[in-house]
Amino acid sequence: MTYHILVPDNVHPLAVKVLSNAQGLTYSAPGQMKRDETLAAISGADALIIRSSTQVDAPMLAAASKLKVIARAGVGVDNVDVPEATKRGIVVMNTPDGNTVSTAEHTFALMLALARHIPQAHASLAGGKWDRKSFMGVELRGKTLGVVGFGRIGRAVAKRALAFEMRVLAYDPYIPADVISDLGAQAADLDTVFAECDFITLHTLLTPETRDMVNKTTLARMKKGVRIIDAARGALINETDLAEALKSGHVAGAALDVYQNEPPEADHPLIGLPNVVHTPHLAASTDDAQIVVAVEAAELVVNALLKGEYKNVVNPDALRK
Repeated sequence: MTYHILVPDNVHPLAVKVLSNAQGLTYSAPGQMKRDETLAAISGADALIIRSSTQVDAPMLAAASKLKVIARAGVGVDNVDVPEATKRGIVVMNTPDGNTVSTAEHTFALMLALARHIPQAHASLAGGKWDRKSFMGVELRGKTLGVVGFGRIGRAVAKRALAFEMRVLAYDPYIPADVISDLGAQAADLDTVFAECDFITLHTLLTPETRDMVNKTTLARMKKGVRIIDAARGALINETDLAEALKSGHVAGAALDVYQNEPPEADHPLIGLPNVVHTPHLAASTDDAQIVVAVEAAELVVNALLKGEYKNVVNPDALRK
């Protein structure tokens, strides 16, 4: 039997090479496909390899009559309707390790840029000004960092923060306190993180419980002058509420790589605020990370289809269908 794999997003050529070297497989990897193109092509696909651009929702799954496997080249699967895939017996897998270092480094870059007003100072100097007084920063040393979500990326960020002599509080209800303390951080509940931290960085998955976890109520519980970093999922933050807290001065600054809707609209409440650092979802955008996650996603699909071997399954109930 020959299986067909559809790759509707741009992936590294080495991933395509993995597919081309596998016996018993055909594939289509034309580069970034529009939604209507993907919908037209998916009926013939046994497997799908995606990044974050393709929305695999219920209508797309309904059109995928042969689909057995979805592999996400990356960790987040919120662009996949996982319950619907599970109901249809479609196994969803991700690649949680490949983006870890790139995302952690980008998070730390955002934190440093936020602490030292680097983008704003650069823009000022590029505009012909020599203004040193407007960009007085703060040190990271001695500050308390709250890490919300202590998985692979949260731990990698904490490791780097400890090297900068920061105190690290970590909130994650699924990680034992002794695991957190063994890594040099302190386990804390969310109220403590909000109340005590000078910087807060978000690294939790997007779930109904975590959606809008940074909102008017929780922002009010944070200490005045807090700085917030989000390189995880934009919907973790109520963007309108954060904008108001930034304008009032209760929140000193924010650094954002992700947004509820991407790309954000021109009238987005946080775009243009002087105390916000923005990047366009770049945390995993390194050559190193893109090679690793793309190749791993291709290998996941090949092993699933040809060997019946499944790894990094996010919906194990689908295996029992």
